[in-house]
Amino acid sequence: MKWQPVCDQRFKLAEGPFWDDVQHALYWVDIAGFRALRLHQGQLRQWQFNEPVSAFIPTTQGDALVTLASGVYRLDLSSAADHPALALLCVADPIPGNRANEARCDKRGRLWLGSMQNNLDAEGGDLPLERRSGGIYRVDADARVTPLLSGQGIVNTMLWADDHSALLSADSLDGVIYRYPIQADGSLGDRRIWAAEHVRGVPDGSAMDAEGYVWNARWGGHCIIRFAPDGSVDRIVEVPLSHPTSCVFGGPDMTTLFVTSARPASGALDLDGSVLKVETGIKGLTSDRFGG
Repeated sequence: MKWQPVCDQRFKLAEGPFWDDVQHALYWVDIAGFRALRLHQGQLRQWQFNEPVSAFIPTTQGDALVTLASGVYRLDLSSAADHPALALLCVADPIPGNRANEARCDKRGRLWLGSMQNNLDAEGGDLPLERRSGGIYRVDADARVTPLLSGQGIVNTMLWADDHSALLSADSLDGVIYRYPIQADGSLGDRRIWAAEHVRGVPDGSAMDAEGYVWNARWGGHCIIRFAPDGSVDRIVEVPLSHPTSCVFGGPDMTTLFVTSARPASGALDLDGSVLKVETGIKGLTSDRFGG
């Protein structure tokens, strides 16, 4: 595989890639750099915040959502990089000292948000993780928030399996990906381990292909693991990154895999902290915009 950076920049903690199939644009964030970025027609734009931002998702109204530590906001994409125009949509997680981490939209345009204890200081430096106070929340198009899960460590991966009858989500502190049945009333049923611990790193963000296989970025594992629909390991894809953080399918044929990564303070590889792309020959599922 021939990996290529999408731009020359290196980021502290690039995460949350989103491919907008409408405008053929790539969105992502630098959580520890407090930045949201969009690459469209070869032009890179960014918006600078004063707190961690974990996801950057366009909406059906033409603006975008950003999940900041203080809440979920609408961002005016025409606003200036150093003066982003924000409007509060909701505070999904009300627990003081928490922040958003993983966030994706389902086919109905609802935002599913996973949170964790905020582990970043005012400059984006690391803070110790001391509690399992994270949760999973669902945000409807009208900004109504439904708490779904509590007591989580680091929520990562948010995918839907079996015709959206189940949620696949990892807790990186546990080192596994869980499967939660989605009940008729929208609540989550009892979980089971869907993908077990693996020697090649810790589960971070994921993408799903059209065959129902999950491509999971492995924090500290230098690879992406492709899991079969039953949670077994299908293949290991080596990447020139020590800490891949997440991935998404995109490109004109939806066969390009975009991979975000973190850059460690010491011992970094040359491409650590970059956003890479590679042609897989396998079609992926499209990302869904927020429906509000």
